[in-house]
Amino acid sequence: MHINSNGWRLPAATLLAVGLAAAVSTGQASATASANSPTGQYVATTNAAQAGENMQYGGGPVQIHPVVYLVFWGKQWNTDTNGIPAYLTSLFNGLGTTTDTWSRITSQYTDSTGQGPTFSGAVLGGVWMDNAKAEPTNPGAGAIASEGNRGAAHFHVSGNVNAQIVVLSAHGTHPDGWPSSGFCAYHDYSGTVSFTNMPYQLDAPAGSRCPNDALGGKLDAFSIVEGHEYAESITDPQAGNGWVAPNGEEIGDQCEANFQKVTLPTGTFAMQPIWSNHASGCVIHD
Repeated sequence: MHINSNGWRLPAATLLAVGLAAAVSTGQASATASANSPTGQYVATTNAAQAGENMQYGGGPVQIHPVVYLVFWGKQWNTDTNGIPAYLTSLFNGLGTTTDTWSRITSQYTDSTGQGPTFSGAVLGGVWMDNAKAEPTNPGAGAIASEGNRGAAHFHVSGNVNAQIVVLSAHGTHPDGWPSSGFCAYHDYSGTVSFTNMPYQLDAPAGSRCPNDALGGKLDAFSIVEGHEYAESITDPQAGNGWVAPNGEEIGDQCEANFQKVTLPTGTFAMQPIWSNHASGCVIHD
């Protein structure tokens, strides 16, 4: 099922009413000031607690051994010079490694057998430049799901509950109506595989919630927003029957503020906290 509320949202009154918890400063110096934040600032904190509700388990699958596959959709990527494939490849080659305590926040969210997500190495499973022809300018939700299925077939992971396909749209495209449809990205389930609709964040209009340059890096939104969807795909891969709060939000939704730099073996990346039931709040590490 398609759940816009479980994705990174743009500022609309109806969406703010169900969602974004205000940042809580712990007295540390604030980072980059921005009107994109609910409080007008991105506040640099450690284990920053925010108002919200603990997740509840709906009985569905959890990704015990998550593997991420990046699909760069369309020949438009052939001429892109912003370094996004290399940036996200480095991110996912760092997530899951022994020094990654951010992903391990998800390990508390167990499945029906009592097993939680485990990490023994980089979670990146592969990168596919699907660039034989152009991505449509305005692909609908069905076309994005189909591209997710194409990616799953390419990597031979169709039906694998641990697989995440990230469909990365190219510059100038408007996947599922983005950026006017109330999200920065979302994850969903095609019936075959968990997939993420990841628009070209640098195309977000000025003043949107999509956190470009959140901590001073040109590609900050790609790691913050995709990290959000990665964590939610681990804990709720079928988009609605995994770990979801009573208010309908997932572990990333309640923590869309207080962005921080997370250091991995492959580099330093802007990331957001994610919800911990153990802490009853938003944390940046396990």
